[in-house]
This record gives sequence, structure tokens and C-alpha cells, in this order.
Amino acid sequence: MYQNLRSNLTLKCRPAGLSTTHRNTTAVSSPVFLAFRRPIRFFILLLLISLALLAFILQFTDPTIRSQHGNDGPDAFAGLAFSEPVSSSPSSVECAGVLGQSDKVSFPYYREWKFGLGSDLGPKICIISTTSAGLEQILPWIFYHKVIGVAKFFLFVEGKAASPAVYKVLDSIPGVRVIRRTPELDEQQAKSRIWNETWLSSFFYKPCNYELFVKQTLNMEMGIVMATEAGMDWIIHVDTDELIHPVGSSQYSVQKLLLDVPQDVDLVIFPNYESIVERDDIKEPFSEVSMFKKNHDHVPRDVYFGNYMEASHGNPNYFLTYGNGKSAARLQHHLRPNGAHRWHNYNKIPKEISFNEAAVLHYTYAKFSDLTSRRDRCGCKLTKEDIERCFMLDFDRAAFVIASTATKEEMLRWYRAHVVWDDKELNLKLLKEGVLIRIHTPMVLIQSLRESQLFSSVITASMSSGSTYPSTIKTENNTYSRAINDQTLTRNVLEFPAIPPQAPPTYDIHLDT
Repeated sequence: MYQNLRSNLTLKCRPAGLSTTHRNTTAVSSPVFLAFRRPIRFFILLLLISLALLAFILQFTDPTIRSQHGNDGPDAFAGLAFSEPVSSSPSSVECAGVLGQSDKVSFPYYREWKFGLGSDLGPKICIISTTSAGLEQILPWIFYHKVIGVAKFFLFVEGKAASPAVYKVLDSIPGVRVIRRTPELDEQQAKSRIWNETWLSSFFYKPCNYELFVKQTLNMEMGIVMATEAGMDWIIHVDTDELIHPVGSSQYSVQKLLLDVPQDVDLVIFPNYESIVERDDIKEPFSEVSMFKKNHDHVPRDVYFGNYMEASHGNPNYFLTYGNGKSAARLQHHLRPNGAHRWHNYNKIPKEISFNEAAVLHYTYAKFSDLTSRRDRCGCKLTKEDIERCFMLDFDRAAFVIASTATKEEMLRWYRAHVVWDDKELNLKLLKEGVLIRIHTPMVLIQSLRESQLFSSVITASMSSGSTYPSTIKTENNTYSRAINDQTLTRNVLEFPAIPPQAPPTYDIHLDT
């Protein structure tokens, strides 16, 4: 009876026209059920679920997505690899940020750091350099380039850089090979085929800058052999007062930059930008200089010549020193140096392109002390003939004369007039015109490395390393000795002359065209 009463009440309370059959249909009329009944809707639903799942997975695997979300993990910079993961435990608090509690841009750093030398993120790139600088310049230079993806360094050291203390530190750094200037090295390079060829002969047996130019070229020749033995893909000659600025790709990475170069291209030019110092008391140019004069190749022609007089700053040329950039070469058979700024090939005319955005930042005469240090490296007489034999570029000649004849106060006045850019209105005008440019990334990276105590850690670690101070230069299987004496290669383009450091186009050339 109670069941019949309950059933009657239910029927009475049901809205008119609503049957039991319709009630059951409503219960299963969810979007999912309808989707299964209609194939197109099911396909769309499945596609949306798949895309959502893919996006969820990519945020944990794609470093570019992580960096967009502010993750400073190990993949934030292409040239770095770390040996331990990020930890949120109390013991990892001291590793949380390279700048401590600073509010500056952070740099990923851990106690057990290592820089990945066998990175699979792109081509293997090496740098060759000839230097007499100290650790205060070389260490920031090395680790900055490690950050942007350089795997190996071949350093030919002289002067301060060849001292036992500096050698020990440099030799302890993974991926760095240090070669001292010794009688054995001189003997090996004296056998180079270059001495029997004409493309560099106009630079032979001259002092100072010419001597350095020949020495750099011979070192580059040896570097090709070392880089090939090490399995490198690209080689670049960069001085220790220069930093590669790899803009123009999706990452701040020289690996990504060169990975995007077409396979049929043999050489790539990095146009050089020249440092603009705004004070006369710069001590650490890499950390204190952020303004640069752009290469004429990166400035529209009308803008370049329209601002030439102001941009030259009362000096003989647009740049203080060279203006023809530096070149990266794909390692291949018969590669040879073509002076310190270019590469060439004994067997063919190499295909060469130039980067439209990437550059080499040249910190030239960035410190007042550079005037006297350059003077001290050259024992030239103060005659016009001797000065022209010592220096290739006009500003170097003028700087040598001032440093050799003036008092310190006179030198400082000259430096302020010709090197220091303290006219803020002019600077702003040329910045707006696109002749000057502010570049902060290298400064931030090197400041971050310094504040992380990385450089002091490297020096401390070297004290317990097993590095020794060798008396001779060693090459694997004597490959270099065979290579420099090999006269069997074809020479159809052998006489292509070496390219010296060259000044940018002058205002007079523009008037004639």
C-alpha cells in the first residue's frame, strides 16, 4: 500500500508531458555521451584533449617554454650543464641565486657546477686566441664564451698570461688548452709552409703590430690542427679584449647562431662593434661598458655617412682601430688562416656570408692604462718611418706618439678628447640615429659570474690541481708538424693575400662616389 501511494504521489508531482522514457533520455544527455553518438564531435573533443596534454608535457621538456615562464634552470643558457638538480631543501638555499639576495638578473649557479663541453645542443665551437693579458681579463672572457656555447679554447699565451701562476689557473679549466711561447714552439712554426708562400709575406720581418699579426696567423694555423683533433665543427679567432654577441637567433647562443648557417657556407663574418667609454676611470671594461659604435655594415649608408664626422669623434677614422670584423670558419680539409681577421682555403674559394645582427664587441682602448701598455709592447723609434713600420692603423700610431712623448696629465687630456664620450647630448643623438647602441647582456652575464664567486673559486680550485708548467709544446701524433710541412696540396688560390685589420669606409670615399 505504501509503495502504491508513493508511486501515485510521484506521478502527480511530475510536470505534464514528461514521461518516464524522456526522463531516462535526459539522464544520459551529457556532452560526452552525445559526442560518442556523433563522430565529428568526438573527434573534436579528442583533438582538444590531445593538444592540452601535449602542452602540459612540453612545459617540462622545452627549455624555451621554461625560460618564457621565468625558469632559470640549467637550460636557460645554451652553453651550460650542471651536475646536480635544483633542490628546495634547506641545504640548497645557498645555491638559490648567483647574486645572493640581489634583485638583479639571476644567473644559474650551483656549487658542483660544470660547463658542458660535450653539449649536443648544436655544433662544437672552439676559439683560438693569442694573449698576454692577466686573469682579471681572461677568466671573464673564457666563462662568458662558455655560457654562450663555446666548447674549447686554444690559448697561446705570452707575457703575464704565460707566468706560472696564471698558467696553472688557466690549465686547470676544463676545455682550455694553454700553449706557451717557447723555443720549441718557435722552431715548429718556423717550419710552417706559410713562410714559403706569398699571401702573408708583406707582413714578415716587421716589428710590433706586424709581428703580432704574423704570430696570430701561425697560431691560427696550429689551432686548425688542434681543433680538428678535438672534433670541433667551427673555429673562431677572438682576442681577449673581444666578446662574441650572438644575437639574431632564438637564443643568446653562438651554437644556435651557427647551427642555422646553411651547410654550403664555409665562413661567416661577425662585424665588429667598438666600445664607447663614457668615463676615463674604467677598470673592468666587460662589466662597466654598455655603449658601442655599430659597424658600418649594420648602419644604413645614408645614416653612416650623414653622421660620419660626429661619429669619428675627431679621430682619423670612424673606428679607433679595425673595422672589418672577425670570421668563423667551418673546419674542413685545406682550411688555412688568412690573417687574424679571416680564413681561407687552399683548394677552393670559400663561400662567405656576414651576420646581419650578431657582432664581435671590441673593447679597444677602454682603459686609460691601455695607452701605456700598448706603448710598452713596442720598442719603436719615434720617427715617421719606424712608426709606420710598427703600426697598421692611424689611431695606434697617434696613441703611441702621445704615450711616448707626453706627461701623464697631457696623456689624460688627450685620452678624454679622443676616446672618452662624455657629451650626453651627442651620445643620445647618435643612439637615436642608430649609430650607437646600448648592449647590456654581456655586462649582466659577467657581473653575475663575478658576483657568484666563480672566478675566485676557479683560482682556489687550481691550487689543488695537478697542472704543471710545461717546458715544451705537445701535439698529438705530431699532426701539426706534418700539416705545416705538407706541400702536396693544390694551390689554385694560394696567392690570395692576407687581410689585415682595416679601417671602415671614410667620408672622403663617400664624396667621390
